[in-house]
Amino acid sequence: MNAAVAFTEAEVRLGGRTIWQDVSLEVQPGELVAVMGPNGAGKSTLVKAILGLVPLSAGRAIVLGRLPGEANADIGYLPQRRTFDDSTRIRGVDLVRLGLDGSRWGLPLPGSARHSAEANRVAAIIDLVGAGDHAGAPIGELSGGQQQRILIAQALVRDPELLLLDEPLDSLDLPNQAAVAALVQRICRERDVAVLLVTHDVNPILGYVDQVVYFAGGTGVAGPPDEVIAAETLSRLYGVPIEVLRASDGRLVVVGQPEAPFVHGHRHAHD
Repeated sequence: MNAAVAFTEAEVRLGGRTIWQDVSLEVQPGELVAVMGPNGAGKSTLVKAILGLVPLSAGRAIVLGRLPGEANADIGYLPQRRTFDDSTRIRGVDLVRLGLDGSRWGLPLPGSARHSAEANRVAAIIDLVGAGDHAGAPIGELSGGQQQRILIAQALVRDPELLLLDEPLDSLDLPNQAAVAALVQRICRERDVAVLLVTHDVNPILGYVDQVVYFAGGTGVAGPPDEVIAAETLSRLYGVPIEVLRASDGRLVVVGQPEAPFVHGHRHAHD
């Protein structure tokens, strides 16, 4: 099986500064991968490199069998969480439809075969993410969890082979974090879609992920969660002693200096 994403000894430099180097990873179809690390370590830079928006300065990258940027039509992308004002009147279903129609001129005429097929496609994706009961409401009236389901549907509506989700759990409460994580894993498995999910905290998705890619100290490490979120690995990345403890409820607690890796200040800082 060919990897959906493969980076080999990759490096990115921006403005004369090395963001990360010597990064190697493989993401297979149907695999859910968490991308973690402190602000500024290069999580979102990885997403941009996959999309071909940031060039590699060394190493090699293959995305869906092509060079980065060449396969973007087959990639669903959900950027860092957008906020919708209470007065935003566009309906959820129309926002999903924009994911299908927004990249081309003109919309299909009502009653045409194309219109019917696309309406069916939009309805099917909305049902897939469990948003059927609220997709007809204005997006500004929906809860954070409901909005996130609509945005995931928008990213999925063109039936991508790869899904990039940049902090989809941000600002959601714990029940909604768990619900969205379970939804993403189900989509991953049922549709054989490779998913990279950027997050600050692995705990809400710990039971769902196949791999973790962790950026710190100018590099990144990829592997199974219990090997990456481990004292030895994190201590090596941060260059200081780090302890990883498991609480009685199964949650991981990271202790050490610098600041514990799961809490990195302002969650919307760009990296």
